[in-house]
Amino acid sequence: MIINTISQVLLGLLTIYVAYKFIQSIQLVPQQKAYIVERLGNYHKTLEPGFHALVPFFDRVKYRQDLREQTIEVQPQECFTIDNVKVEVDGVIYLTVTDPVNASYGITNYRFAAVQLAQTTTRSIIGRMNLDDTFEDRAIINKEVVKVLSEMEQSWGIRVLRYEIKNIVTPHTIQKAMERQMTAERNRRATIANSEGIMQSTINDAEGTKSEIINRSEGEMQRRINEAEGVAQEIEALAEATAVSIEEIADALSSEKGKEAMQMRLAEKYINQLSKLARSQNDVIIPNDITDYDQIMKGLSLDKISIIPEKEPPNKS
Repeated sequence: MIINTISQVLLGLLTIYVAYKFIQSIQLVPQQKAYIVERLGNYHKTLEPGFHALVPFFDRVKYRQDLREQTIEVQPQECFTIDNVKVEVDGVIYLTVTDPVNASYGITNYRFAAVQLAQTTTRSIIGRMNLDDTFEDRAIINKEVVKVLSEMEQSWGIRVLRYEIKNIVTPHTIQKAMERQMTAERNRRATIANSEGIMQSTINDAEGTKSEIINRSEGEMQRRINEAEGVAQEIEALAEATAVSIEEIADALSSEKGKEAMQMRLAEKYINQLSKLARSQNDVIIPNDITDYDQIMKGLSLDKISIIPEKEPPNKS
């Protein structure tokens, strides 16, 4: 009776186990997932997204790989620069699984391996750089880490998309020294900028004074040129007018009544001058007989005088 009961219990457990195995052989693979199936301990196939039925007791899902992009944090680590300054660096790795088989069998844990390789590469790169370069050349460090990780992509079945350094932390003493250095650098730049501004202002003032002097001298020169040209034109006009008047007088004297008219004109001027002399209070010399008109006219013969204009042009320089 007890044996029958034990047999029934064992049969029930066996039935449950067989049912569990049949249920376990049915696999529903989600999107962006890949299941690695082993048959009797050897790799059999990779299950893609969808419904799959395995052979119970022979096939089993050994690894489940996520094909989406993964973000892996690189824990902070201490590094020493080439100038013996200790810094603490951490970062982030972005990668994705491209070959589920190699990711499962090529390495025990590709995530842990990627982090370790990123840390050692970062230490090596920073060890060849100065402290100032580590802050300025983060992009170079990121590219070098990605380059080293990319060499393992095929064997590990992954692809490293990028690596980013999150923080570079220096000791407090170094931070204070850097702050003093930056303050001194800012003061130096401010002093240089101020001196350059003063220098440029002085140059601008000198250029302005120079331009003003040049403009004044050019204006004075142009004024004198204009005045000289005006005087020259005036003299030329007077000379032309005098020449024309002389020609007209000569033409008038060549006519029949010209000499008589000229003698009358001269006599009129002579009498006018005598009247002016009579009104003046100065001692003057006059002819013995100023009433002898014929004698006076003979003395004013046109053959003995030279014709001059009534008004000489002013002598201007």
